[in-house]
Amino acid sequence: MRGDAAGQGAGAGRLDAARLGAEPGERASLVQFSTAFCQPCRATRRILAEVAGMVDGVAHIEIDAERNLALVRALGIDKTPTVLVLDAGGRIVRRAAGMPRKADVIAALGAAM
Repeated sequence: MRGDAAGQGAGAGRLDAARLGAEPGERASLVQFSTAFCQPCRATRRILAEVAGMVDGVAHIEIDAERNLALVRALGIDKTPTVLVLDAGGRIVRRAAGMPRKADVIAALGAAM
């Protein structure tokens, strides 16, 4: 996963359960923005769920981009899938658009913890 917190959007701040619509992980969270018609989103879902299942305290949260337009706009999400890696405090430490490689997700998770 390339990038860092730069470019996260002016209204990003910290992402908590209220903004995410789900409880974040104790140690980190993998947040995926998807749409129903997005083929790469399905593969991304499998990769992120697998990685989250490997590491205690990590949650995978999938957000329907079409149903959460205010959050999408606040974060500057313009493509699905987009993956945000959050640290325990809900701060975005990495972000990437497109289907990530499993090794890159694991590396980005390491930066968040």
